[in-house]
Amino acid sequence: MSEQNKSIHDFDFKLICEYFSSLERQGPGSPEVTIKALSFIDNLTDESKIADIGCGTGGQTMVLADHTSGHITGIDLFADFIEIFNANSRQRILQARVEGVVGSMDRLAFQNEELDLIWSEGAIYNIGFERGINEWHRFLKPGGYIAVSEASWFTEKRPVEIDRFWKDAYPEIDIISNKVGQMEKAGYIPIATFVLPENCWIEHFYAPQVSAQEKFLKKYAGNKTAEELVENQRHEAELYYQYKEFYGYVFYLGKKV
Repeated sequence: MSEQNKSIHDFDFKLICEYFSSLERQGPGSPEVTIKALSFIDNLTDESKIADIGCGTGGQTMVLADHTSGHITGIDLFADFIEIFNANSRQRILQARVEGVVGSMDRLAFQNEELDLIWSEGAIYNIGFERGINEWHRFLKPGGYIAVSEASWFTEKRPVEIDRFWKDAYPEIDIISNKVGQMEKAGYIPIATFVLPENCWIEHFYAPQVSAQEKFLKKYAGNKTAEELVENQRHEAELYYQYKEFYGYVFYLGKKV
């Protein structure tokens, strides 16, 4: 694998955590998109239990909290992310019903049929889309919902450069219809599928990284790993601008049968 084709997983976790903790969102998305996805979900009440899996620092979780009234548990592997998450929750006086906990998405502590809604924006790739929607299925009540955003191809064919980059980074990337088929096979009724607009990448993910990268490189001047991490993110952004008509994030919403 070349330096430019490194996956984010190839870097030191502490450096990754520090780099992304300065951003409001750790992946493409926007408040408008979170609200749009939530609009397809009904039957949520004050008693509803919601899990945001791979929540990061909680950018999207706080939007969820503003538009729902149930209890939300954010789960992330990085303790530093959860510390920021809980500070955000306290600042917004939401701590009574919005709590972040450190945990792994492949060892969730929920009971069977405990949850009304499972949410995961730009994070399910860590376990894999198909594995995630199958393993998490048991935690949902009958009639409960799952809502995840996932990197997907928009076309059957695409240029070799971007095809190779994404297959190195995330071999499970696939076309939208195949993802919907996996959701049906896992026991969900597909409720809605929509492509995230370009501003989710450009305005809400790549643009905020520019100043963050300058500070990060200044702090870690001469640190080869830090420099490679920034170069990796810049390369990913360049590829997006060049090939964005071929891929992006897609929101997949399903209802447990």
